[in-house]
Amino acid sequence: MNSPIIQLLVLAGIAIFLILRLKSVLGSRDGFEKPNLPPQEAKRSNGRQSFEVIEGGPDRDITDHVPEKSEQAENLAAMKRIEPSFSTTQFVQGARGAYEMIVMGFERGNLDEIQPFLAEDVFETFVEVVAAREDQGLKIEAEFIGVRETSIQDVRFDKDTNLAEITMRFIGELTSVVRDKDGEIIEGSPTAVKRQKDMWTFARTMGSDDPNWLLVATDA
Repeated sequence: MNSPIIQLLVLAGIAIFLILRLKSVLGSRDGFEKPNLPPQEAKRSNGRQSFEVIEGGPDRDITDHVPEKSEQAENLAAMKRIEPSFSTTQFVQGARGAYEMIVMGFERGNLDEIQPFLAEDVFETFVEVVAAREDQGLKIEAEFIGVRETSIQDVRFDKDTNLAEITMRFIGELTSVVRDKDGEIIEGSPTAVKRQKDMWTFARTMGSDDPNWLLVATDA
């Protein structure tokens, strides 16, 4: 046997020996492997402290609108316990939309459209005002521009009756013109934007089947 063949066999034997040694040290990926540690465990193994979110923190749906631990916040929390699906944020958004609808319905005298959202005494007051305008031959032309501010001013909750009352502060902008029976402008301007501030109180019995909040009081 010539020397090149001998050298080749020696090299092959060395290669097999090295492969067996590597497998004994590194192991094989065909069998059981220790799973990777989750991030929390990895931090502990590195001597680092891990943190967990503690339940029972502030309800942002409440504290985004009223001060934390205030009477208003406590009343909103009590309302949620009676009706877990209640959302303060959704209420504020709904009140904003109701404000525009009711203001324009009143300005234009379209009371039938807004009657379902008004308490009986508020509706009767609106009817009296609109009737007085019509008796004088006055007509109002109004266009709603938008709401500059919407905020909760007060929250009351009767735990015996589950009656909730939320007072909202609105700052709206609109154009308004009052015309007499001859069509002449006697007040306002079709181009001048008027800023209107209102404090409205909405009420509803929490947990009831009726989802509608009613406007029960207005105070400019």
